[in-house]
Amino acid sequence: MAQRILICDDAIFMRTMIADILSGAGYEIAGEAASGLQAVERYKTVKPDLVTMDIVMPDMGGIDAVKAIIALDPNAKILMCSAMGQQALVVEAIQSGAKDFVVKPFQPARVLEAVQRVLGG
Repeated sequence: MAQRILICDDAIFMRTMIADILSGAGYEIAGEAASGLQAVERYKTVKPDLVTMDIVMPDMGGIDAVKAIIALDPNAKILMCSAMGQQALVVEAIQSGAKDFVVKPFQPARVLEAVQRVLGG
């Protein structure tokens, strides 16, 4: 059975790009979220194997969303997606429970490598 991934990013084109990369590699897109708040709510209903999480989003930022998801599920696997220049936020995200990060603009191979590493494959 394909591993299920929840994609969280406020930009629809980024969600589409990530979805295309992952579905092309055989992963199932379990859902999408456009804000941190939506990400936490969707995590509860979808229960994905992995979450890709943008750092800067409306309502609730990605780091707060990571903390909320980890509080719900300490074993959650979260991959942060950040733009260049957000390194300090990436460190905070990892300390909050994220397992790895990829930097935008994405190289598909790097995204897949990080997803496989986080999923333990």
